[in-house]
Amino acid sequence: MSLTLYWMHCGGCGGDTHALINAQSPDFHELFDSLDIQLLWQPSLSNITAKEHHDLVDKMLSGEQQLDILCVEGAVVRGPSGTGMFEAVEGRPKKNILAGLCAKAKFVVAVGTCASFGGISAECEIEASGLQFLKRSKGGFLGESFRSQSGMPVINLPGCPCHSSIVTGVLTALVHAKPLALNPYNSPLEWYGLLVHQGCTRNEYHEYRVEDSIFGEKGCMFFHLGCRGPLAFGSCNKILWNGRSSKTRVGVPCFGCTLPDFPQSSPFYETPNIEGIPDELPDGVDRAHYMAYKAMAAAAAPERLKKRKTEV
Repeated sequence: MSLTLYWMHCGGCGGDTHALINAQSPDFHELFDSLDIQLLWQPSLSNITAKEHHDLVDKMLSGEQQLDILCVEGAVVRGPSGTGMFEAVEGRPKKNILAGLCAKAKFVVAVGTCASFGGISAECEIEASGLQFLKRSKGGFLGESFRSQSGMPVINLPGCPCHSSIVTGVLTALVHAKPLALNPYNSPLEWYGLLVHQGCTRNEYHEYRVEDSIFGEKGCMFFHLGCRGPLAFGSCNKILWNGRSSKTRVGVPCFGCTLPDFPQSSPFYETPNIEGIPDELPDGVDRAHYMAYKAMAAAAAPERLKKRKTEV
């Protein structure tokens, strides 16, 4: 029996949709065909009339139309003053339509950081929130106790955008009724169980505190250039973008776009610190051990790592 999928776009850009369109092996057409997913609506891929779409939404809300998977892209817009009228559809606040669809869906999937945690949209004056989190705080729009018809909380797939392979992998797991172990932020451990840092090709430079202070050298960008790879859980260095690369592989710091507090208040290319000690330390490292370790690590750095300048 085929499963139905409805994709709802809320407050934010369409980056997650464009990432999905870029999926390969399988692409999204092959994916839906092989999984026997009936795509009810996707704003960039569907071409039904406005009236047909309106009728479809009403049928899902009434229960006449089965809704198995609800994918939400973008944050929930709740302003002004909680009315939701900053984003309305034919006079109806979209947040109210969303709440009704979430109550009917077997699975609710937040695609991207905005839908998961509020993201960039939560920094605007529109009272935006993630579906079940607002930044690091549980609750969000639906509330901490929300469960879909399957009994699961919202499945969060953060990323700005979320990698297409994560979306296709999660949809495959849901269709085949495979259990998804989730981390404390309701993200599947299969894709969010390791740090971006753990797959970084500059990992060894980090361990020995061979630090980059300007762009273009071969060194760790965590200490001075704002890299959040040791803080952010994600698959960017495991599932490469376009099958080829990642930010850190081409010398750009990880922006931590999978983190609940993305975007951070500090500049992207600077590491906030006190007397050379980063304000935020790598996940699982306490300040006392870090202080003792950092000097020993730098002293023990092999010469092959110290001679790191890129030859022109």
